[in-house]
Amino acid sequence: MNNYLLSFKKRTFYIIALLCLSFLGCKKSLQIDPPVNSVNAQNIFLTDKTAEQAITGLYATLSAENTIPTNFVSSVPGVFFAAGLSSDELILFNKNDATRARYYTNSLTELDYNSWNSLYNYILRTNAAIEGLQMSSILTPSIKAQLLGEAKFFRAFCYFYLVNLYGEVPLALQTDPEINRLLYKSSKALVYAQIISDLKEAEAILSSQFMNESLTNSSTERVRPNRWAAKALLSRAYLYNSEFASAEAKASEVIGNTELFSLMPVNQVFLKNSRETIWALQPVRADLVNGYNTGESALFILPATGPNTADSQPSYPVYLSNSVVNSFEPGDARASNWLSSVSQGTNVYNFAYKYKAPRTQTTVTEYSIVLRLSEQYLIRAEAKIRQGGTKVVEGISDLNILRFMRRNIATTAVPNPLPDLSPSQSQLQAFQAIEHERQTEFFTEWGHRWLDLKRTPGFTNPSSTRADEVMPSVTQSKGGNWNANWKLYPIPQSERRYNPNLTGAQNLGY
Repeated sequence: MNNYLLSFKKRTFYIIALLCLSFLGCKKSLQIDPPVNSVNAQNIFLTDKTAEQAITGLYATLSAENTIPTNFVSSVPGVFFAAGLSSDELILFNKNDATRARYYTNSLTELDYNSWNSLYNYILRTNAAIEGLQMSSILTPSIKAQLLGEAKFFRAFCYFYLVNLYGEVPLALQTDPEINRLLYKSSKALVYAQIISDLKEAEAILSSQFMNESLTNSSTERVRPNRWAAKALLSRAYLYNSEFASAEAKASEVIGNTELFSLMPVNQVFLKNSRETIWALQPVRADLVNGYNTGESALFILPATGPNTADSQPSYPVYLSNSVVNSFEPGDARASNWLSSVSQGTNVYNFAYKYKAPRTQTTVTEYSIVLRLSEQYLIRAEAKIRQGGTKVVEGISDLNILRFMRRNIATTAVPNPLPDLSPSQSQLQAFQAIEHERQTEFFTEWGHRWLDLKRTPGFTNPSSTRADEVMPSVTQSKGGNWNANWKLYPIPQSERRYNPNLTGAQNLGY
């Protein structure tokens, strides 16, 4: 991990960088001012303000990365782009587009850029923050607890994507470069145990409200993780780790908080601070006057001229696959609200239209939503169905709650739009319904489809995965050949060269 396994002197530099990276022109709840005194590694966590700025820097950097489409395959927010290329969601317009083409045809090499380094950079900064917060005896207790909870949440978030994109990974929990430099891979079980431990600790100490920038009052801005964000990510971690009863219980806690959350009509889901939002990234680009609400809208909304090559500026490299477009049932309002298209001659290019603010819009109307309530309904539904027995009917009931909110009640062309699913479905049919709802609900969001295909047992062969059933024909249509080993991305060659204990630990198939 070349960017975080560094000398002791550089370790101090990165602790200072925690604060320096906060000053990115943040707005509203992420608004911060530079400190009036000098900054060094010793005084960052000596005042409430500078400590808050250090943690805010994590969100500010993540938000800034979200609005730079050209870097998407190697950034953390760009997982929706990289994973969309790897799965059956996106069509790459220019097949000669080097690295993107290798994501697209599932033929990555260990020399290709990916999000490994970015994720571990965040983990180093988070570890430094945790150490600084734990050592501080001066901070206001409530603020210290909130910041420590946010840091634990953020570290768990990063490790969730590491373990799901790369499998077994080194588990770095402190900043000592000599220890980190020689870490072996940890098993997925150990990584999940750490994710769950961090989220439990975060859940216990985070505020139950959305907090303002000074952490002294509640806020209408949903851009700082709170207790409910920790519960939401914990429910997902439990589901992915096959702890289905725990996933059900935790999702139920979030769903039950009707004071803060409710399912919204499809045209309101992605507006900033929607009641479906559990945690979002607020745009923080210093040049927001030139446009960009979210990276998703900048990447996906096609101009009248359609997609173009990567060399063109601005770049519009992808459009939606027929796998996505054809997955919607008649009367599904998600199709009429979250899809759009442009035509060029005889070619029709469909694109994701969840986020509608164009590149040139300077008024911020949308935030990039990381966690939202509909996922909790789908987590609870799946967790119930996987427990079997009478729970299957309960899970189908949760699916029907979501389907009710996604009906196009205004249409007259469909007599019974998006009808309720029958409670008499078999467990296998219910599994298939879960996959369908997750595909139509979460397409192009945070890698959901790619992770779902990899983690879900096969429908025809439960000892395999859905990726091994879906991706062979998809990859072939893209011009590649599917290899079951490619469900994991490769560890970068530079990392294995730097750490001798990773030298022979490349993921299979690379």
